[in-house]
Amino acid sequence: MTIDAATDVDTTVDAVVATASEASEPTLGERTTADLIKAAVSGWLGTALEFMDFQLYSLAAALVFKDIFFGHGSAAVAIMSAMAVYGVGYVARPIGAWYFGRLGDRIGRTKVLFITIAIMGCATTLIGALPTFDQVGLLAPALLVVLRLAQGFGAGAEIAGSSVLLAEYAPRKHRGIVSAFTALGTNSGTLMAGAIWAVLLAWLGNDAVVDWGWRIPFLGSVIVMGAAVFIRIHLKETPVYEASVEETIAGYDKPLNKTADAAAAEARKEAERKAAAEIAKTPRSLKAFLVACVLRFGQCGTSAMVQTYLITFMTANLLVSKSVASSVVVYSSLVGFLTVPLIGWLGDIFGRKRMYMIVTIVDVFLLVPCFLLMANNLGSQTTMEQTSSGLVPHFSNPDLLFFVGYIVLHNLAVLSLASLENLTMAECFGSAHRYEQLALSKEIPNLVAGGFGPLTAAALVTAFGGSWIAIAAIMAVCLVLTFLAAVVMPEVAGRDLTTREDAM
Repeated sequence: MTIDAATDVDTTVDAVVATASEASEPTLGERTTADLIKAAVSGWLGTALEFMDFQLYSLAAALVFKDIFFGHGSAAVAIMSAMAVYGVGYVARPIGAWYFGRLGDRIGRTKVLFITIAIMGCATTLIGALPTFDQVGLLAPALLVVLRLAQGFGAGAEIAGSSVLLAEYAPRKHRGIVSAFTALGTNSGTLMAGAIWAVLLAWLGNDAVVDWGWRIPFLGSVIVMGAAVFIRIHLKETPVYEASVEETIAGYDKPLNKTADAAAAEARKEAERKAAAEIAKTPRSLKAFLVACVLRFGQCGTSAMVQTYLITFMTANLLVSKSVASSVVVYSSLVGFLTVPLIGWLGDIFGRKRMYMIVTIVDVFLLVPCFLLMANNLGSQTTMEQTSSGLVPHFSNPDLLFFVGYIVLHNLAVLSLASLENLTMAECFGSAHRYEQLALSKEIPNLVAGGFGPLTAAALVTAFGGSWIAIAAIMAVCLVLTFLAAVVMPEVAGRDLTTREDAM
């Protein structure tokens, strides 16, 4: 594409929301129930792939990668190296959020979501084909870094795009429960990754998994990518976005139909350029952006601790067996299929603001009890497992309360906030810059809390003698920040999404 053509694409579709502030919100009459279902499945599959990608890596980092890519040194250094490469993927996410978010506000949600899913899926599949440190030395972790950057670049706008897609498709009074499909995607991805690792460890055994079996889940992720790509090829644009385009065109002096002759088509294109120049003047609200960023810290910070670092902590510090560490993720994710839609439904009834405040307060008070349940109920049965430091005894049959501690922590501190934030943050922004602002407000905090949170936790846990208190303290800080943001934000439930300006 030439520079002029690219400029035309950028300016042409800015007309999408040119008269959004005057337009009434489209109803689902403009889309069939089948269209809504297709959009929900698309958002669910894309987000599932994103979280499966990252959860596959986080579990692999805890169970395998610390040995096969970074295994030539102390166990603590190997874990920190694996977590550092995990964080690298988050460096690229804000860049992808800015690039694809801006593009999504100009050429449409579905076109961008097609691109992001392809980039993520290809990078994940290629991780399964990487050589190990023993085979090629430092080239192995270097190639892993490159693919993690590619994953992050595509993922930077994936979950934001899915959030916008479902928010703009859903009926106003049921946005919470419809948009919960995005959060269910995160849960499904976590479940698939955990289930895959649990099956591999049970079927092949630890030695075979470390030797070659770890490649299977990465190579197999191409199946999920193929399903998501197929659905998105046939997915219509959101009614909010498309109605804004047609409303803009309808306001011109001459009818500018899509089927007009060449001269009329050129006139339509020129009119779209003028509309694009007008919509570009719509101011972004710094307050809305900052509130959304701080609101995000609770979910991304707790997710980084519970779904990423805590798995490593279980195997390295609590000495829980690898099979138990992967199984507990599966059990908790299954419970999440009830938690996520329930919280979304409650958000529709009681409002986003009130639910955010309730959930974060409950989470802070449950942190210590949940960690105590995990740390004090490890059981007595042990097995010997191979690590980079040699054979080490691990607890292979923890008590039921161990699982209760993780499941409660995961569902309330991670999945409940995920159910709320995907819609709430979309409602915070106006139609003019919704995709870009939402993507950036998700990924900038994600870089800080999600990307480098596990590395920080690993360093603090090492410095304080292997205690879980450092993990709980990081989570508490993130949750308090989210509570304060919820206090400041206005109620956004049911807001007209075609309004061009931000909510605050």
